[in-house]
Amino acid sequence: MPDLLLELFSEEIPARMQRKAAEDLKKLVTDALVERGLVYEGAKAYATPRRLTLHIAELPVRGRDVREERKGPRVGAPEAAVQGFLKAAGLASLDQATIVSDPKKGDSYVAIIEKPGQETVSAIAEIVPQVIRAFPWPKSMRWGKASAAGASLRWVRPLHSILCTFGPETEDPEVVHFEVDGIASGNVTRGHRFHAPEPITVKRFEDYVAKLEKAKVVLDADRRKEIIATDAKNLAFAAGLELVEDEGLLEEVAGLVEWPVVLLGDFEERFLEIPGEAIRATIRANQKCFVLRDPNSGELANRFIPVSNLMASDGGLAITAGNGRVVRARLSDAAYFWQTDRGPLPDLDTLRGCADKLELDLAKPLDQRMAKLDRLGVVFHAKLGTQGERVQRIAALAKELAPIVGADPALAERAARLAKADLPTEMVGEFPELQGLMGRKYAELQGENPSVAAAIEEHYKPLGPSDRVPTDPVSVAVALADKLDTLVGFWAIDEKPTGSKDPYALRRAALGLIRLVVENGVRLPLEKWLHYQVNGFEFAWLAAPRWGAVDQVFAALNTALSQASKSDLDRSFLDASDALMQAARLLNVDNEAELIRQAVAAGKPKALDLLSFFHDRLKVMLRDQGARHDLVDAVLGEGASGNDDLLLITRRVAALGRFLDTEDGRNLLAGYRRAANILKAEEKKDGEGAFAGAVHLQLIAETGLIEEKALAVALAQATPKAEAAVAAEDYEGAMAALAELRPAVDAFFDKVTVNDPDPALRANRLRLLNQLREATRAVADFDRIAG
Repeated sequence: MPDLLLELFSEEIPARMQRKAAEDLKKLVTDALVERGLVYEGAKAYATPRRLTLHIAELPVRGRDVREERKGPRVGAPEAAVQGFLKAAGLASLDQATIVSDPKKGDSYVAIIEKPGQETVSAIAEIVPQVIRAFPWPKSMRWGKASAAGASLRWVRPLHSILCTFGPETEDPEVVHFEVDGIASGNVTRGHRFHAPEPITVKRFEDYVAKLEKAKVVLDADRRKEIIATDAKNLAFAAGLELVEDEGLLEEVAGLVEWPVVLLGDFEERFLEIPGEAIRATIRANQKCFVLRDPNSGELANRFIPVSNLMASDGGLAITAGNGRVVRARLSDAAYFWQTDRGPLPDLDTLRGCADKLELDLAKPLDQRMAKLDRLGVVFHAKLGTQGERVQRIAALAKELAPIVGADPALAERAARLAKADLPTEMVGEFPELQGLMGRKYAELQGENPSVAAAIEEHYKPLGPSDRVPTDPVSVAVALADKLDTLVGFWAIDEKPTGSKDPYALRRAALGLIRLVVENGVRLPLEKWLHYQVNGFEFAWLAAPRWGAVDQVFAALNTALSQASKSDLDRSFLDASDALMQAARLLNVDNEAELIRQAVAAGKPKALDLLSFFHDRLKVMLRDQGARHDLVDAVLGEGASGNDDLLLITRRVAALGRFLDTEDGRNLLAGYRRAANILKAEEKKDGEGAFAGAVHLQLIAETGLIEEKALAVALAQATPKAEAAVAAEDYEGAMAALAELRPAVDAFFDKVTVNDPDPALRANRLRLLNQLREATRAVADFDRIAG
C-alpha cells in the first residue's frame, strides 16, 4: 500500500517548539485522514531546525464506498415534509426514492445514498493546506509583500517549500499537487544550510532520509541527541573528565543543529572560584554548552562542550575560540556578581528600620539584602502585601510549626527571615533559577547554622512529583510555612486554580506540602492551621486599617496559638475566634468581637474548601502511586474521622488496601454490603436512624439462634478492639479486629432471617446490623468501596 511523505521546509524553528510541532502535524493530518475513512498502518513525525516531516505508512489508494439508508416521511405525508426529505437526501424527485412497507407504520419513503470513497490524493490535497493555515504555533509571523494583507499565511518562520509525495514502494510516487499562499507542493527539499544548500529531488521516505543524511542532515531528533551525548562523553573521557548531563539542554541543542559536531573548549581556572552552579548556569544560558567535572572530586573543570552545526575546515578551532571568548566574558560578569553580593551595601543607614523590624544583623551581607528587599517594598501580590510582609508571616508560622516537625524554633525563624534574602542579589537577578541555592552559599559564607543555610535553598522544594523532599527539620518547617502561606493567601483572596489554569502553581504547592508531611512522617492537624491562617487574613483586612500592617495580625495570632497550645494541651482544636481574641488583646484592639465574628464567618468556608483541595491533590498522588481511588474516598468519607491528618490518611489507605486483598477482607466487605443494603431499604420504611439504639440481648437469648448470639458477641468484642486500635493509630490492628467478624457475619446471613414477622425481633436484628455498619466506619466508609 502507498506511503505519504510530507515536509514543510522553513527558516529556523525555535528548538522549544519543534517536538510539539511535529506531534501536532501528525495528529492534525492523521485525524483528518481517519475522518475521511482513510485508515493507515503507522505514522511518525520528525523535526529539525528547518523542517517538519511526516511519514504515514500503508494508506489506501482511496476511501471505502459508503451506502446509507435515510428514512423519510410516510407515503401520503404533507408536501412540505416530502420536499424537506428530498432536499436533505439530495434527491430530485420521489422517483429516486424507495418505498418500504411496515405492517404497523405503513408505507414510507427511504433514500438510498451511495457515496464513492474519496481518492486519497484528493483528500491529502484538501487536508494539508487546511492544516498549514490553521497550524497551532505558540507564536507565528507573516513575511514578504503578502504580509501587508491580513489574510496572508502565518508560520513560525518564513515557509519556503512543501514536499508532498504519495505512492507504493514498487513505483515512483506521485506528487500531491496543491498550493498554499503561492507555495506549490513538489518533490524537492534542501540539505544542510552550508554543506548542501542545493535542491534535492526525493521519492519516498527511505530515499528522503538517505539523501538528507548525505546532505549533512540527521532527520531524527532522538538520534541527534544520541550523537551529541555519546560524542560529548567520549571527548570528556579522553580529557580525563566527566560530562555533567543535562537532559533539558540536550533536548534544546538537538533542536539547534541538523548535523551535530561536538567540540571541546576551555576557560581560565581562576573562574572556578565562582560557585559551580553559577558557572553551569552562565555557560548553559548564554552559550548552550555543556560543562565537565573531575570524576574524582566532583568539582567542575575549566572545560566546556560546545556543539556546532557544521564541520569546519580547521577542525572547529575558530568556533571553539569564539565560544571561549563569550564564555569568559559571561564568567567575568558572574565573578563580579559573586564578589559584589558578598560585600556590604552602600546604603546601610537607610536599612536600619527594616533590619530592626525583621530582627536582622546588618553586619552580615545576606541580612543587608533582606532588609533591602523589605525597604524596596517589592510586592508579592497586590492583595497579599510585600515580600517583606510575607517573610514576617512565614517566619512567625515556621517558628510555631518547628516543634511539630522536630526543629529548633529559633533556627526555623532565622531561616525563614533569610529565605528570600537572595532575591535582590546580583547573581539571582541575572540567573533567577539560582534563587535559594545562592542564598545557601551566602548564608554559609556568613557563618549561619548549616540547617539554616540548607533551609534557605530547600524551602522551595519539592518543585514537582519527582523532586527531592527536604528531610532536615528546619527545612521542613520553613517549606511548610512557605507553602501554607501561599495557599492560604490565594484562597483567602479567591484566586484558586480553575480547570487547566493555575497561574500561581497552587496545585504544585499543595502537592509539595503533602509530600513534605507524608514522606517526613509529620503529624499536622491541617484543619486547625488552615482556620487560623485564613481567619487571620480575614481579620487583618477588617481591622488593619485602624491599627497597622497586616503582618502584625499574624505575629500576634501565632503567639496566641502558641500560648493556647501550651496552656491547654488536651484540646486538639482551639476555636479560631479564641485565638483571634487573644491576638486582638495583644495588639490592644478593644471591642473587636464583631470583627472577629465576621472574620470567622468569612474564613471558615474558605478553610474547608482549601482542605478539600488538599484531599483532591492527595487522591491524585495516591492514585499515581497505585492506590485505588475508591479506598481514598472511603478513608476520606463522611463516616471516617481524622481526615485532616494527611499522614494518617495515607496509612489508612495502605492498611485498607492490604486488608481487602485478603479473603477475610473481601468476605467481610460482601457481608457489610448485604447489611448496608438491608438497612437502607428498611430505613426508608422506618425512618433514618430508626435502628441506632442498643441491641436487646434478652431477645437474642430468647430466640435461641446461635448465629445471632455469635454475631452480637463478636461485635461486642471486635468493636472496642477496632476503636482502640484506631485511637492508637494501629490500622493493621483495626483491620485484624474487623477480620474477626467475618465468620459470625457469614453464619448470621446464612441462618438468620432479618425481617422476621415479629416486629421486635426484626428491629433488634436491624440494630445488630447497624452496629456492624458503625464498627466498620471507625476505620473507613465501606459504602464508598467499589467492586
